[in-house]
Amino acid sequence: MNKQQIKTPYYLISEKKILKNLKKIKYVKTHSGAKLVLALKCFSTWATFDLINKYMDGTTSSSSYETKLGHQKFGKETHSFSVAYSVDDIKEIRKVSDKIIFNSIYQLKMFYKNVKDIELGLRINPGFSYSNFDLADPAKKFSRLGVSSVRKIMTILNKIDGIMFHYNCENNDFKIFSNMLDKISVKFGKILSKVKWVSLGGGISFTKDDYPLDAFCHKLKKFGEDHKVQIYLEPGEAVVTNSCELVTTVLDIVKNIKNIVIVDASVEAHMLDLLVYRTFAKINTKAGNNKYIIAGKSCLAGDIFGEYKISNKLKIGSIIRFADAAGYTMVKKNWFNGLKMPSIVVKRLNGKIEIIKQFLYNDFLNSLS
Repeated sequence: MNKQQIKTPYYLISEKKILKNLKKIKYVKTHSGAKLVLALKCFSTWATFDLINKYMDGTTSSSSYETKLGHQKFGKETHSFSVAYSVDDIKEIRKVSDKIIFNSIYQLKMFYKNVKDIELGLRINPGFSYSNFDLADPAKKFSRLGVSSVRKIMTILNKIDGIMFHYNCENNDFKIFSNMLDKISVKFGKILSKVKWVSLGGGISFTKDDYPLDAFCHKLKKFGEDHKVQIYLEPGEAVVTNSCELVTTVLDIVKNIKNIVIVDASVEAHMLDLLVYRTFAKINTKAGNNKYIIAGKSCLAGDIFGEYKISNKLKIGSIIRFADAAGYTMVKKNWFNGLKMPSIVVKRLNGKIEIIKQFLYNDFLNSLS
């Protein structure tokens, strides 16, 4: 199918671009000994899983629904984590999980008798982290994420097989990553010596073009050998970075001192992370002298993709492509204003373009009551 025949808005995922990231993931696996599981909280578009699971070891989840999705659609190892499990959650995930990771010692003890036949882990809050956003900082003051007391953790080591540290958010600085890993070795060495595996979480931007992969692999390998643990990484954004566009059409151009372009999509509904973190969308076009604010079509006053200087002059019907629209985008799309949900389209490795999912009025209707 030709892209021009697809009605906007739609997410266009390129398997070729995902493969570029997956080749780096394979390199890390080979040269570090680490295992890598896809973080479904970031990207759950299972139409691409046949490609991704050739290079990764499984999935990790943040809810019982994600756990079931990983087991059913991805296969391989299925890891479960939740900030807090309900009784029903445990009943569901124990059927399909290879590893269950708890966020607190209380929940570990409460559910231990129900899941003790499964490999168990505990999330640890190391007390330090890397994040440019306070909202996403897992180790900020009063954080509810993970256990921080080494003394308390030592008392339940007989109940767990592994531990998880999730302390990075879009960390593209290897030196900072390396220094924090050294701090983990020192602070939690006694605990590491008693477990079989350790997850270092996600949020490490190691698939970016200028990231020092060899140094990264060497650091991971040495950490694993020093503590005699199997390392897991939980990449999400690193798997799909730069692999997807949100393709939109210009519906109107209004003038209020500046030229404001309105497209047939919405930041609030279709790229919510931009609004949450107050960042502008990346746009796939050449820079130039034509200045525009590009906005969504919802009634939210702040539904703004960003302000841009581009080479081409926009008009009604122009196509605008927002870049890097995979991670934390499709998993957060919503029906705000009852706006048309973007279709999900995949460009396969062989160049074939497939419309995977089109959302219609009945999808909107059935999402409500």
